[in-house]
Amino acid sequence: MFWKKTRRLTLKAKVLALLLPGMVGIIAVELWLTRTDALEAANAAYDRSLLGAIRSLDLNVSTASGGLAVELPYRLFEIFQLTAGGNVFFRVASADGLVEIGSPDLPKPPAPPTAGVPVFYDADYFGELVRVGTYVRRLDKPLSTGGSRELVIQVAENVESRRQFMRSFIWRAALRDGSLIAVIGLTLAALMALAMRPLSRLAAQVKSRNVSDLRPLQTEDLPADILPLVEAVNQQMARTQEVLGRERAFLDDASHQLRTPLTTLRAQIDYSLREADPEKVRDALLALSEQLDDAVRSTNQLLAMARSDTAALQNETVDLEGLVRDVALKLLPQARAKELDFGVNVLRSPCIAQGDPALLREALSNLTHNAISYSPARGEVTLEAAADSLGFSLSVRDNGPGIPDEIQARIGTRFLKGRGSNGAGLGLAIARTIAERHGGTLRLQPCDDARGTQALIWWPRPSTHSI
Repeated sequence: MFWKKTRRLTLKAKVLALLLPGMVGIIAVELWLTRTDALEAANAAYDRSLLGAIRSLDLNVSTASGGLAVELPYRLFEIFQLTAGGNVFFRVASADGLVEIGSPDLPKPPAPPTAGVPVFYDADYFGELVRVGTYVRRLDKPLSTGGSRELVIQVAENVESRRQFMRSFIWRAALRDGSLIAVIGLTLAALMALAMRPLSRLAAQVKSRNVSDLRPLQTEDLPADILPLVEAVNQQMARTQEVLGRERAFLDDASHQLRTPLTTLRAQIDYSLREADPEKVRDALLALSEQLDDAVRSTNQLLAMARSDTAALQNETVDLEGLVRDVALKLLPQARAKELDFGVNVLRSPCIAQGDPALLREALSNLTHNAISYSPARGEVTLEAAADSLGFSLSVRDNGPGIPDEIQARIGTRFLKGRGSNGAGLGLAIARTIAERHGGTLRLQPCDDARGTQALIWWPRPSTHSI
């Protein structure tokens, strides 16, 4: 849930939201360690105070009479009680407990103490939490009562002053660390604002642009980790500009190519409406039909050109033998109308290729239509498909007049028409574009017998070119 909530935050707020909880956790651990260290330091300091009181009592213990006597250092105990901030208790007794002076029943240490080694521990004394120091030393001679040879000295103090010291110490540490977090948070916010200033300038630059302004974004002074994003945006804008340029060119081409046939159609319709002779009206309608066929073909070619430029390639397995037969059957009526020797030749069967079947069919249809249009009556047109270890090819052979030298170098240019052509000059341009999108080429060359022209599309296998 926390990660989902941070998705809508600004980058600066997200960084702070991620950093500050971690810093608070670190501060909490640091406070806990500070408390542990402070407790150990306080215990050591207060235990030295207890040890001083024990030493003072030990110096004032007398066993010369065979009994136990203590001359209390009252001034020392008064000062000790003032520093302790609470009650102070003491006990001097023999190890067997038969003789004792001071507060009875002071808590014993958790384990029997070693003579000459003081021990310190926390204990409860009649509902009051106290810190107890216990010291055992050997006597030069046993006491007359019980014969004990060890003396036990205990001093205890209330721990309230120690608690107050700990609370004060931890509070100051918490206040210090909290102030440190606040300063770090404000510093991070200021640094983030400074670091994000180039992005703010970039956002202002984008907002101030016109919708048609697709120039690359400026990358000066941008952080290194932001540059890949800006470069990717610039690349996308360049691609968008290229697509828009193609669309504008397509609209210009379409308006140019369709204006003339539409004007001609309008003129022929007006002529037919004015003509009273049925025979002349029929001739005008026949011319109108032919002109309409040309307009339809020009429109279809313009749409095919737009699709060949922008449509994503569908890399599929294509049966080239089936493809050339489909194209041949589609254009067979046109070939029969000119009494052409119209056929298909597949150099290897099966002939399986990789490519976009729709685009390849469009390219071959345009090449075949051109060959039928420019071949003389009773001429010859042959569709071929081939495949080898390097790539694939589709070609159309005819025995027409060939290509004039003056336009040979410009083959594949849009709206390039041969002498006497009624088309839009897009067939070869569409074929060349489709070939190039497959990583291949369009070649026009004389046939082997030097009669006619062979138009060939070749493209490599996917292993040598990635579609």
